[in-house]
Amino acid sequence: MTRRLRRALERVVPASRVHDSDVERDLYGRDASNIAGRAAAVCFPTSAEEVRGIVDVCRTFGVPFVPRGSGTGLAGGAVPPPGGVVISLSKMNRILSIDVVNRLAWVEPGVLNLDVTRAVSEHGLYFAPDPSSQQSCSIGGNVANNSGGPHCLADGVTTNHIIGLEVVLSDGSLVTLSGECAEAPGFDLRGCFIGSEGMFGLTTKICVRLMRDAPSVQTLLMDFSTVQAGADTVSAVIAAGIVPAAMEMMDQLCLQAVEDFVHADLPVHSACALLIEVAGGMHETTFQSDLVRRIGTEHGALTIRVAADEAERALLWKARKNAFGAIARIKPNYYLHDTVVPRSRLTEVLDQVYAIANEFDLQVLNVFHAGDGNLHPLLIFDKREPGVMDRVHAAGERIVAASIAAGGVLSGEHGIGIEKRDLMPLMFSESDLAAQGAVRDAFDPFGLANPDKVLPKGSSCGDPVSMGDGVWI
Repeated sequence: MTRRLRRALERVVPASRVHDSDVERDLYGRDASNIAGRAAAVCFPTSAEEVRGIVDVCRTFGVPFVPRGSGTGLAGGAVPPPGGVVISLSKMNRILSIDVVNRLAWVEPGVLNLDVTRAVSEHGLYFAPDPSSQQSCSIGGNVANNSGGPHCLADGVTTNHIIGLEVVLSDGSLVTLSGECAEAPGFDLRGCFIGSEGMFGLTTKICVRLMRDAPSVQTLLMDFSTVQAGADTVSAVIAAGIVPAAMEMMDQLCLQAVEDFVHADLPVHSACALLIEVAGGMHETTFQSDLVRRIGTEHGALTIRVAADEAERALLWKARKNAFGAIARIKPNYYLHDTVVPRSRLTEVLDQVYAIANEFDLQVLNVFHAGDGNLHPLLIFDKREPGVMDRVHAAGERIVAASIAAGGVLSGEHGIGIEKRDLMPLMFSESDLAAQGAVRDAFDPFGLANPDKVLPKGSSCGDPVSMGDGVWI
């Protein structure tokens, strides 16, 4: 970072919150993906005015900027371009207000997902989107990627639970998109901004919708001798007119890894297991639970376990949500994909996933949101092995291509980032991409807000300016 740029940034935020040591530039050059860059500096604003000031400095110097939450993203969305300034919003972590009557809250972008639910649980409320990383991911990051989670099958993903946003655009202006009204007048720029992966600006304040706790919840675990039987059960449950609160699948390798870690008495000898949760009134959940069990039995469920109490329910969900961490017991590294396929083709695509992994001499572990067909195949490996990364990336591209060929989409919740940017033409025509580029240019005509993400080269009119010495890895 040049001295002039540092002095300009220090006029906006205290020097103690402008970091440019080699260690910090390396740390903030990565997120949870397998991609890395090199930032010129990392700034830690604590207010919207400081965010505006940093953006103004970046625009003056022609330096790209990258919003960053907790760094749990898996697609390289928070990886800085060469010489970019990382704007970490982690210190903007206050819950500003809670309106129990209207069931909404205003929070800053650095607030952790699970902390919202913890703050309102005493009122019988919760925040519905619940990514597996909810203990560490931020609400601002959830907005950027339109994140989902196991309990989004019935309730919807992040965009369904964000009422309004305060954002800073790349020209430094502070604007509010929608607000506390259910139907704000004008264009739905709130909906446009959610899922824009930092390319439209930075979120500084968020109005979240809160949900009322269901009076009754039943959580079921059923296992099968084949993955096809489990997948067919998923389709049959939805076809019966039931939309569970959650419907997750774990394959055998996942069950074994998680059981060694959590000790939840999982069916480790079965080909797969479904974790299904129904919620609602007492009679509703009893009816749905009975029907789900009958459908499971008809499709060959080996055992059906119903959580006896909240402690057992929490243990089963701990098993599901710690799956990614548990795989370290098998291999130290993983590459996680996030495609969506039609439920009717789950078995077909999963068979291809296993075949592709075998072809490239890799192990694959599957744990995913089965109810909406959102696959999460984890290719597990040891990156110290020579040549393994080439095999991993080649297998990953084949898995994505297989999902698209089956009528699926590139991402369900993790975003496109850098990881899938060059695969966008698999799904979109040149005209489609040009239209998306035009929307990006409308929000960020300078091309400085998180450049080189999502859209392949040539999709956007704006060309970002780089002034640093960073290198994509």
